[in-house]
Amino acid sequence: MAFAMTDRALAERIAPRAGLAQAALVALGVALLAVSAKVQVPVWPSPVPVTMGTFAVLGLGAAYGPRLGLATILGYMGLGALGADVFAGSGSVQGLAYMTGSTGGYLLGYVLATLALGLAARAGWDRSVGRMALAMLVGNALIYLPGVLWLHHVIVAGGLFDAGKYASDWAQALAWGVTPYLVGDAMKLALAALLLPGAWALLRRIRG
Repeated sequence: MAFAMTDRALAERIAPRAGLAQAALVALGVALLAVSAKVQVPVWPSPVPVTMGTFAVLGLGAAYGPRLGLATILGYMGLGALGADVFAGSGSVQGLAYMTGSTGGYLLGYVLATLALGLAARAGWDRSVGRMALAMLVGNALIYLPGVLWLHHVIVAGGLFDAGKYASDWAQALAWGVTPYLVGDAMKLALAALLLPGAWALLRRIRG
């Protein structure tokens, strides 16, 4: 399972040269990320809702490759930092105040996951369901890791630890930031792992 950078991601095959087409793909990706973040289901008592954001991040990273994917996710983060209402639950708190709140670590994880999925796509892993599933698992772990670390910091620094319900502050961070989302994330990862190889198969059929 060599990881050699020998191929192009799906979007780079569709729009191989920098220009208007790639700029349009970046704009489309930013819009998709913003819309996906708003498709959410609150999971009490966690402050982090279940959204389609992870699905969009991982899917775009794999479809766009590292360069276009990074440009897209950084453009999305830039809009959010300027105060645009593009994040999940950012209606009342926006901009940098939201980005440094309880979900801040997950936003950093989005950038890491986008880059990782883009590199996997460049290595050709997006042609195989098995390899794409593995890449999606790695990407999801890269979202969770900084997300839980920062959420733990918020719990401790904000005096939010509930000793009556949780054995430790780390247990609370996992209960708030990981456990409620495992089933939903597994379903989203499976869907994304199937879509990318399917899109490649469709592209090959169209091009004969």
